[in-house]
Amino acid sequence: MDILSLVLLLLSVQWSWALEDPLLPFSEHLDPEHKVQLKWGFDEIQGTILFELTVSTSGWVGFGFSPKGGMTGADIVIGGVGAKGSYFTDRHAGGNSMPVIDQKQNYKLLSLTETDGKTVMKFQRSIEACDENDLTITNLPMKLIYAYGQTDDIMYHSTQRGTKELSLLKYMPRVNPPNSMYFDMTMINFTVPANQTHYHCKIMKAPTFDRKQHIYRIEPVITNFDLVHHLLLYRCPPSVTEPFEAECYTSLRTNLCMETIAVWGVGGGAFEFPEVAGLPIGGNVSDFFYRLEVHYNNANKSTGRVDNSGLRFYHTTELRQHDAAVLGAGLVIAPWYAIPPKAKSFLTYGMCDTAYFPKVLETPHDLQVFSVMLHTHLAGRKVRVGHFRGEKQIDFLAVDENYDFEYQDVTNLGKTKTVKLGDKLLVECTYSTENRSTLTWGGLSTTDEMCLAFLFYYPAMNLSGCMSFPNTTTLRSEMGTPGLNTWLNMMSTKTWNDTSINQYQQTLKRIDQLVVIADSFKNISRNTGLIPNLSVIPSAPCMSGCDTKNLALLWLLLCLLVQFMQKYN
Repeated sequence: MDILSLVLLLLSVQWSWALEDPLLPFSEHLDPEHKVQLKWGFDEIQGTILFELTVSTSGWVGFGFSPKGGMTGADIVIGGVGAKGSYFTDRHAGGNSMPVIDQKQNYKLLSLTETDGKTVMKFQRSIEACDENDLTITNLPMKLIYAYGQTDDIMYHSTQRGTKELSLLKYMPRVNPPNSMYFDMTMINFTVPANQTHYHCKIMKAPTFDRKQHIYRIEPVITNFDLVHHLLLYRCPPSVTEPFEAECYTSLRTNLCMETIAVWGVGGGAFEFPEVAGLPIGGNVSDFFYRLEVHYNNANKSTGRVDNSGLRFYHTTELRQHDAAVLGAGLVIAPWYAIPPKAKSFLTYGMCDTAYFPKVLETPHDLQVFSVMLHTHLAGRKVRVGHFRGEKQIDFLAVDENYDFEYQDVTNLGKTKTVKLGDKLLVECTYSTENRSTLTWGGLSTTDEMCLAFLFYYPAMNLSGCMSFPNTTTLRSEMGTPGLNTWLNMMSTKTWNDTSINQYQQTLKRIDQLVVIADSFKNISRNTGLIPNLSVIPSAPCMSGCDTKNLALLWLLLCLLVQFMQKYN
């Protein structure tokens, strides 16, 4: 009975993966008749991309990338299941003729099956080109080509071919549910102050719906692109019961609402959730108020500018499998965090330790992270989010090696990554202050600095933040200036050079950190921890060979397991 249960469990797991594969979150039909479906996912950090092509045929199937949409110069794979088993080759086309087999096989076959008149080919390759016959997959839209035959004799495809242009690495799905609606949450005729930096907050109620719905798409509504730097929408705790409008962080009422719901940054566009998740609205969350925060960067200190910017939310009554949420991680935004001037590359760290979730949540669980927005200000150059499990780094959750203050967007990770309860996330920001002569402080102004990562995940938990801050008492003691005023004076008058900058950076990283977990209702857990070491990003190896994994392999493993248990029982 135990063996049978194990077999059924493994089969049920495989069946659930077939229904929802977190490694293949994106899907498009390449043809109008929906006979050719492409699913894919990618890992930009590892430098690999995974495809699953399903074609309504029992013959050969072909798929590739084309410079102009035709055969000439195309990078192609052809595969199928014939009388002698499966076949799969990496090829290239010089023109409208049979594609030539590459000398180097840089695509890796994972599985190839043929069932009920459908051929399913799952394979992987490097994002970068590995030889002169391959094409690099870029952030720009690419022309994908496909073809197939009714037999396994690879010959002219006739009309069974096509081309579709898709942005594989910057993919944003667009669905249109039949009962789709939208509402806006915006400023109303707000006159922007003639200040270089102004954060304005508006507490308001969302439209009321009798039953729960899911928000599946969020779009920015911007009336002054030269003034609006970023937008944040927070859900308020039940204690907030009245609308209110004021400059942010100047009133207790604006400080109460801290559970992030939506994020938009300058240079970004619309954001759509994966098909398995959506932001809940209506039903038991109808009575909540929300705080819209708009960061105005009025560099020219213009007067009399009126703004109506905010966010548009598309929602549907067709509920998705999971409620989604956003978790803020990184370095606590607070004064007394100083970045020295004249630094070519200064590193700061903010840690989220999920082991402390049970201190503010009754039923915490793992996070399935699918998208992220990384955020610093003008001095930011790089942002990396390391993923640790059991004191060992297992991955990078997200990386931006060329951070641009003028382009901040919510980006898909390429695949859903699981953060288990007990894992640590380390947000590392790299700053350049070579052109600054004074200290840069942590704070709200664009000339101040932040180090944040907004993680989009499911299933939702009542969390608002998971961040850290260096123990300032330990920091001042380590630097020989226990008093606050003497420390401030020392920091302001210190001679900053490569040696002193590096010593200060290492001290900040070495000392104990205050780890803060906050739930949706302003309950806060304060803990301590140490910053782990973040590794370098591994170089992406080129694919090679055909490592096939299929159901037969699973059954072989099960048979070996059964024989092993019979032998020792």
